[in-house]
Amino acid sequence: MTVSDVVFRVVATSPGNQRLRVEIEVSAPFTSPSLKLSFPRWVPGSYFLREPIQHVSHLEAHDERGNPLKVVRKEVDSIVIKDVQSVETVRICYLLLCVDNTVRSNHFDETHLHLMPPFTWFLPVSGIAMNRMNMPHQVEFILPSAWNVSTQLALQDVQKRDDGRLHVFIAEHRDALLDGIAECNENEIHQFTVDGRHHSLHYWDAGGHAPNQVMLQRFIEDMKRIIAEHHAVFGPLEEPYHTILHLTDGGRGGLEHTNSQTSMVPRTALHPGHVEEYRDLVSLFSHEYVHQWNVKRLRPKRFLDYDLQREVNTDLLWWFEGATSWIGDILCLRAGAWSPDDYFADMKRKLKRHHTRSGSSCQALCEASHEAWIHLYRSHAHSRETQISYYLEGELAMFALDAELRKRSKGATGVCDLMQTMYEKHNIHVEDESMRGVQYNDIRKALTSLPGGRRLGSFLDDLTKEPGNLDLEKAFSTFALTYKPSDDVERKGGTESVVWENFAQGWLGVHLRLQGNKLKVTSHMQHSPVRELLQVGDEIIAIDTLRVANAEQLKSCLKGKVGTSVRVMYARNSVIHTCVVDVLLEPKYPTVTTSDGNRLWKSTIRSRQADSA
Repeated sequence: MTVSDVVFRVVATSPGNQRLRVEIEVSAPFTSPSLKLSFPRWVPGSYFLREPIQHVSHLEAHDERGNPLKVVRKEVDSIVIKDVQSVETVRICYLLLCVDNTVRSNHFDETHLHLMPPFTWFLPVSGIAMNRMNMPHQVEFILPSAWNVSTQLALQDVQKRDDGRLHVFIAEHRDALLDGIAECNENEIHQFTVDGRHHSLHYWDAGGHAPNQVMLQRFIEDMKRIIAEHHAVFGPLEEPYHTILHLTDGGRGGLEHTNSQTSMVPRTALHPGHVEEYRDLVSLFSHEYVHQWNVKRLRPKRFLDYDLQREVNTDLLWWFEGATSWIGDILCLRAGAWSPDDYFADMKRKLKRHHTRSGSSCQALCEASHEAWIHLYRSHAHSRETQISYYLEGELAMFALDAELRKRSKGATGVCDLMQTMYEKHNIHVEDESMRGVQYNDIRKALTSLPGGRRLGSFLDDLTKEPGNLDLEKAFSTFALTYKPSDDVERKGGTESVVWENFAQGWLGVHLRLQGNKLKVTSHMQHSPVRELLQVGDEIIAIDTLRVANAEQLKSCLKGKVGTSVRVMYARNSVIHTCVVDVLLEPKYPTVTTSDGNRLWKSTIRSRQADSA
């Protein structure tokens, strides 16, 4: 095996100040008097530039004899090592601050190291033959003796050292190095096999709290069910798969890798009785697992060769994230990890988000995908009114597409079949290189080639390229699923009692936050009656001269006020104002209840494991 003669190393034996010692060794030959290295600014799986170089300090370089070499900063992300033509090895070392506890960053303390390679190492970009970067690299972790390591990198050796243990891995090429995240801690790695493929689960709790063992085992069993259902759609992959699970006091997130994931949820997800939190954990795992096929191996054509220093956008994030969300949750239901009640409770939550935001009338899915760099990850107070989430709206669009496709194919095909077809034709390993990677027309062509899809090209165009064309009422009706506003009738003891409008809850249509004992407007909901009266940042002080100190007091003051006018006292930039507001009844948006649906819905949620056996 040809190796690059570039070694990447971390030393994680002194966690006191949360600074990781990082080293890079680049061996001759050098192709110029200077060696330039750049810090990646983009993490694949995220959609805007970050600046991890901000965490670097105490940077220096030496030759193989320990003689210092001159280091010069270039641009915002690069360094240049001068006068390297006569040395055998350039050794760069620095300290890296690791305090951001997210799935996309490094975190290091006395209990663990979560390592993201794009946030850790400079990469040579000139001064050596650049084909070396696509050769195998040696990656070394020096860790406390009791720590176990989970990573998709290939383990080569483990050696005892006075200061711990040296773990030696191999990354096949540059992208494998960057994708080779690792979790290092002393907790047990739970291992199991599904369809002949090895899997592991390695957890870390931010507070050192041990998860409930019954719930942990339940999660492992649900993982097995979900994995088997994924394999029934796409077929099992050969490489081992590693799930890293971070349990926190509130943080949440997930990031996919080729053969691994890091998922972060509140630790209550593994506490008995926390139904919603556990449901979310199961969904998150399934979503990131789908990404092995849809993102890591099936990619936009523009992502076939990652440019790590600048934005590379795509119009297809509604497919790569929205369709992934839709399929991930459907497979939870098919596998039995979710009950029908779980599915419809989660759908109810999504529909509330969909209906209380007005961005879908302004922005189409392709546009939202294209603008992810500047919008979704950089939202502002008015984002809900002009922008959409390609995760949420993409998922609902796939629900509608699946309904239409199943209606026209009499239940024979759906969106899962579309994704399976796309993967088989366009994954990054197909023999015909011209077919690798996806463009919009590839999805459209695959759709119209499926049974029932022949005339769905324009349906897909309207759904993804034009705003406001999502017809959820039609989609739910196709599946014979109940989709209507909450009834105005309460049923108690078999009798009906009218909810009189005089006693109904009044509604201003704003999101609020208590900030420094001030109740402030953070954004407006769709159809808010105060949209032209109150601005984001305004402090609501009183309703009809009654002081309100929190959201509950505001609701109390609006109780029974529907159809009347109230005087709102508010402060803007510390100046007191008043305005008169016509109080509305909160809109009764359509929602869902648990339902068996018809044969088309049953064809969508039916397990495929028997078909693949």
